[in-house]
Amino acid sequence: MQQRVLTALLGMQRQSWEQGVASHALLDLGLDHLVEVMARDAVTRQTVTGKLAEIEDGGIVNSAANAEAVRWAARRSGEAQLTDAFDRQLRWLTNDAPRADDGTLFHLTGTHEVWVDTVYMVMPTLVLAGEVDEAVRQLAGHRARLFDESAGLYSARWDEDSARLTHGDFWGTGNGWVAAGIARALRLSAGDSAGWRTDAATHARTVIDACLACRDTDGLFHDVVTDPSTFSEANLAQMLAYAILTGVADSWLPASYAGAGRSLVASARRQVDVHGFVTGVCGAPRFDRPGTSAEAQSFFLLATAAASR
Repeated sequence: MQQRVLTALLGMQRQSWEQGVASHALLDLGLDHLVEVMARDAVTRQTVTGKLAEIEDGGIVNSAANAEAVRWAARRSGEAQLTDAFDRQLRWLTNDAPRADDGTLFHLTGTHEVWVDTVYMVMPTLVLAGEVDEAVRQLAGHRARLFDESAGLYSARWDEDSARLTHGDFWGTGNGWVAAGIARALRLSAGDSAGWRTDAATHARTVIDACLACRDTDGLFHDVVTDPSTFSEANLAQMLAYAILTGVADSWLPASYAGAGRSLVASARRQVDVHGFVTGVCGAPRFDRPGTSAEAQSFFLLATAAASR
């Protein structure tokens, strides 16, 4: 089944963040030859500002999801061109990208909006590059704007100009981006004993627990996790499975969470059709209705790879 999902993924069109998440799945599966291809193609599509794998160039941060694979390829080959490409992407994130007065990155070109998705796009890359203080600042900035302390969940979008939430619902995929982004950042920082790891792990666990409390009887979640009138959605199950099983393997979650992680993987497996599509996920291209998406394909692979660690 894993191979069927991978084959379908490779046949799907992908925007920059989808290419990046796909490369994470390939890295975790140990498919080095495909990681190499994706990394080099990301550099082929790098913009003059440093954004990797861009097609429409409408995003500010999505390209950063490709940086891990590019750095991996640079270290493997020793090629200066790849190292330079990684450095240019990092410079865009840390210096040049539009951001709020406190440094929190905006998400889309031409807006002053902070999106929950950004946590996954930038936090692992910043940690990988040794920019831990910046990674912590990004998580703090997004948390201050989007996180509801009483619910333990994230809203989707904030407009900096009006200082208000523009999408205040607790979007399942958005909370998955946070849990998975922190999990990947913690994995990439293994061996670092800094206090930020404890704080980040505790926060990820809070989000995971709040999501699990909303799990439906079919093993999945609703698109807005607290609103049963919204459609049933499978990708959050995969994103949480990845975060949970990674957390257990890396010892920042208790082993008692493993059962929930495996159960979430089992729920995801039931969504895979004969073509290899993971069905019933928040669907591309607008992510406002059930369908299929490249990111959901990748998170199936990430979750099943984590289950094998």
